[in-house]
Amino acid sequence: MKKNQNFQSPVTVFLLLVLFLDACAGDCTCDKEDSSSDSKSTTVRYRIGALFAILVTGSVGVTLPLLSNWIPALSPERDTFFVIKSFAAGVILSTGFIHILPDAFEDLTSPCLKQSVWQTFPFAGFGAMVGAIGTLMIDSLATGYYKRRHFRKIAVAGKNGQVSGDEEHAGHVHVHTHGSHGHAHGSAADDNSSEDEMSRFELIRHRVTSQVLELGIMVHSVIIGIALGTSQNLGTIKTLTAALCFHQFFEGMGLGGCITQAKFESRAMAIMALFFSFTTPLGIAIGIGISNSYSEDSPTALIVQGSFNTIAAGILVYMALVDLLAADFMNPRLQAKAKLQLGCNVSMLVGAACMSVLAKWA
Repeated sequence: MKKNQNFQSPVTVFLLLVLFLDACAGDCTCDKEDSSSDSKSTTVRYRIGALFAILVTGSVGVTLPLLSNWIPALSPERDTFFVIKSFAAGVILSTGFIHILPDAFEDLTSPCLKQSVWQTFPFAGFGAMVGAIGTLMIDSLATGYYKRRHFRKIAVAGKNGQVSGDEEHAGHVHVHTHGSHGHAHGSAADDNSSEDEMSRFELIRHRVTSQVLELGIMVHSVIIGIALGTSQNLGTIKTLTAALCFHQFFEGMGLGGCITQAKFESRAMAIMALFFSFTTPLGIAIGIGISNSYSEDSPTALIVQGSFNTIAAGILVYMALVDLLAADFMNPRLQAKAKLQLGCNVSMLVGAACMSVLAKWA
């Protein structure tokens, strides 16, 4: 039951997107710019090929970190893990700032939106702020909830006499009184209990981070999948396919690294990996299905796409900066090694630069 609750939000968002996009079809009140259109049968073949190419690259990207037991270099205990994760975080950060947010500004300030309110208020920036603040609130509330629930379980077990000494320390259940000689514990026991408590807290943070990050990725993955699926220009399809393969692979590695650190059960890890792998291909499939009636310049489509894009941008920027980069860059292990610290900074910059350069084509 608990596992199902963890994945209700991503499923709900995906279903809402499908319903909104159905309403967007055939509602064009603004003339599209002239653009060359290739043979329908040819573009359909390329779009289907793009679907499978993105499915494979995304699956490989998100799965590699999950195979750390067989690929030691990808283990969270290795320095290379920090370097790879920094590169992926740079990709995610650039995706939010360079790819998604500008698209949201373009959609929400389009001349196809006749109402003056869209031209006079910066809804795209406002939506990104709401997305970032909302992510912070969810991040904080979810972490606090899971932490309190964990401590309540320890406290209840302690009252029932079902908790060991180490667990008692981890839950802060200090109930001993020893008369004249007071309450004394060995320093080693205290150190171990503090380490256990910290590891439990970090595990909770990693689990919340991975789920919120996946939610943000899913939102924009559906949008970019539909954009590719509805495209009728062969050159655009080829360019988008190459860019999205690169994007999905490294974004998948970033998400896969978070899932690995969260130490979910195998079934939950597989479900999260599948959700990531299939979201963009499903968006492409939906785009192919509605390409005859869908108009990306209809007011409804522009508002829906722009709104979801701007919120997704806020989510991804927050997650990349706070939960991925800041968490790792402030890690005592990384700060104790100058070469590793330099390597992670360079890796992050290279990842952000590579994804930024792709904005020239997609």
